[in-house]
Amino acid sequence: MRKRGASIRDVEKRLGIPRSTLSGWFKSVTLSSYHRKILQKKWKTALVVAREKAVVWHNTQKAERIARASLAATETLRKLDLTRNEVVELALAFLYLGEGAKKATGTSMGNSDPLILKFFVSGLQKVYWVPLADIKCELHLRADQNSEIMKRYWSKTLEIPLINFGASVFDVRTKGTITYPHYKGVCVVRCSRVAIQRKLLYIAKGFCEHIADTSARG
Repeated sequence: MRKRGASIRDVEKRLGIPRSTLSGWFKSVTLSSYHRKILQKKWKTALVVAREKAVVWHNTQKAERIARASLAATETLRKLDLTRNEVVELALAFLYLGEGAKKATGTSMGNSDPLILKFFVSGLQKVYWVPLADIKCELHLRADQNSEIMKRYWSKTLEIPLINFGASVFDVRTKGTITYPHYKGVCVVRCSRVAIQRKLLYIAKGFCEHIADTSARG
């Protein structure tokens, strides 16, 4: 069988002889160049099939992990009273600790993710009763982006009037390069109340210290 070009695996499957035993037996068997080419071709084909199966398996496993994470997150959110201002304020505080401006004279945050800024604006309105008239926006764009088009996009997305948008800032370093269609620039949202910034940062830092101290005490 081996001399006729059968692979060790084929012989193992048909005769039930362990591969380790066959490897020793076949050391003295010399295959013709024709049979070597056939076996090499079969090996490459099997390798491609194995890789394709591995990709499918990994994608399936990833999808299952993502689904479990989503269900776990939903369960956690279900346990929280999201109607309470204290819950919203705590989430807003940690968002500001990570993304907000720390040295500004007011309360401001810049981001390219509309969802983050929508939550920020909603939080300012819900928790601190900041009117839309007090929320101003500024766009930081790449050189080839149209300021008016981007203003309309962010105005509609954040539900903030166009009149609240000031002059846009362009990054001259990007001149000559093409911007991906999905990128809408960075929108900076500001309100002049520095007291909000201070409170948010104190809440976030105080919460971190409390949890860290509690953990340290066991």
